Amino acid sequence: MKKNIAISAFAVLAASAAHGQELRFMCYQDGNECDVWAEAFQTFEAENPGITVVVDVVPYQAILESLPVQLEVGEGPDLARVTDYGGLARFMLDVRPFVDDPDMIEARYGQSLAWARVGDNAPDGIYNIVDQLTATGGFANQTLFEQAGVEMPAPGASWAEWAEASVAVRDTTGVDFAMALDRTGHRFAAPAISFGAALFDDTGEALVIDDGFRAFAEQFVDWHENGVMARDVWAGAGGGTYQDAAAEFINANLVMYYSGSWQIGRFGRDIGDAFDWVATGGVCGPEACTGMPGGAGVVGFNHTEHPEAVGKLIGFVARDDVQAQVLAQTRNLPANAELQANGIDYQDVMPEVAAALTVFAASVPTFSDTAYALQGYQFNRAVFTSIPARLTQAIVGELPLDDALDRLHQDVADAIAEAR
Repeated sequence: MKKNIAISAFAVLAASAAHGQELRFMCYQDGNECDVWAEAFQTFEAENPGITVVVDVVPYQAILESLPVQLEVGEGPDLARVTDYGGLARFMLDVRPFVDDPDMIEARYGQSLAWARVGDNAPDGIYNIVDQLTATGGFANQTLFEQAGVEMPAPGASWAEWAEASVAVRDTTGVDFAMALDRTGHRFAAPAISFGAALFDDTGEALVIDDGFRAFAEQFVDWHENGVMARDVWAGAGGGTYQDAAAEFINANLVMYYSGSWQIGRFGRDIGDAFDWVATGGVCGPEACTGMPGGAGVVGFNHTEHPEAVGKLIGFVARDDVQAQVLAQTRNLPANAELQANGIDYQDVMPEVAAALTVFAASVPTFSDTAYALQGYQFNRAVFTSIPARLTQAIVGELPLDDALDRLHQDVADAIAEAR
């Protein structure tokens, strides 16, 4: 009899294990986002017995390059934290049937939900929950400006003014680099728009190489030739490879760094009180003062064996209380309209971090319609990866700029045609 009881107990345990659902979440982090989500998912698991979430932390490069390859063959994680909504939209799972309150999600996240409603995706589908609304913009080492006795450009200053001031600070203090801009077309796009780039043609297709785009491309290449820009950020990599200069800024070896709001938490943590730094606000060109909107978000994929569980997790991620808790720890801007209105009670925030969050949040409403259109463009990944590939060839002297721009235009056209 005891043997039968033991066998029965084993059968119950085996059946319970068989019905358990493990979700794999591929996650990249600029600061501590994946760590904070892993902690938050403990609450989700307690609320949903039988579902476990494994957080696989990967470099951002893996999200850009490895994840799409996996998805093409029907493999990869159940969910991921991504930024390329248009490019990955066809792989995404519509979780509307699986969330408790789709109307609430629509009301809170409507603007950013539109970024994944492209191609064949449903116009009312729920595919993504942005957990980090971002804005591109600059950071400056205030301590270096003070040491050099150079006045920092005021909010609304031009790219030319920042270049002149940053070079003066570099030359006076002896640091290695005046300015740097992340190696990606996303970061390049905002100053190009500020120089007058329209990007889209009359049919709504990108990428148009017009006078404005060409003007900033010429300026950008010149800055690399004359040492204004940290050369190795772009020249040190090939193809569409992403590269940033955050380490140089953290190490106080860079005067002005154009990146984005996602760096705020990292700088607060890694710089500490080593030096004073500030967010610069919008940087202006001859035609506009704009940054690029964007944001990382959690998405599920349609190859998952557990669509209902994925939907439950994304519904959890969207909750006001969960978002508020996570954003308070990650020091990111909310995409949730309710939290935008009420604000986030950021935890243990240094004065520099609080000020930077305020500056970036204030900059978002000033962004141009063209910037928003590019962020939601279905084929923006082709634009964002082709720009560094071809402009780097001009920077290193492999191609004349005119030839590089011609090839850039053709690259994007070919990529769009192939995708279709």
